[in-house]
Amino acid sequence: MRRFTEGFYGYAVALFVCLAGAGLFLLIAPQGREEHIPRRDYSITVANFGHSVPYAVWAPRQDLQDWVPNSNRVAKGENGAQVLYLGFATAKREHAMFVQSNEQPAAGFASRMANSDKVVGTQQVGGVAWEQRYREDKKQRTLVRFLPDVTLVITGTADWPELAQLASLLQQRPKG
Repeated sequence: MRRFTEGFYGYAVALFVCLAGAGLFLLIAPQGREEHIPRRDYSITVANFGHSVPYAVWAPRQDLQDWVPNSNRVAKGENGAQVLYLGFATAKREHAMFVQSNEQPAAGFASRMANSDKVVGTQQVGGVAWEQRYREDKKQRTLVRFLPDVTLVITGTADWPELAQLASLLQQRPKG
């Protein structure tokens, strides 16, 4: 027996047992090969946000085909302002997030959400001009629209056409 527990034979037996155990584990362990992005309904979050702010909120009128809404929350911004975040996995499986707030100064809020204060251009979406910002090191693209009572920001790693798709679906919801 000692011959199998020492030297090369002992090493070979131990290695075989470990490899057999790992192979058995891989054989019986569940292996999901399908993509799973959790879907999060944001309608209640948007409604609650609408009841807590003094202006009419903006939200997508419908979900985009092949997009998955996967996060939503309301948080405190600077100076006590409320901020609504709606996150999406796009059809190309990039990230896009819609953010809105009446935080002042609006330019500071937009710069913080975009991680940049440099405007690189404008983009027309539905006849409305949106500011474009880009931060290369994070590959983060951002569309910003300043309105009198709220600032709208769409940001993420999605390309410009996908961000514009989300912007085209935004509509103002009645107050209350």
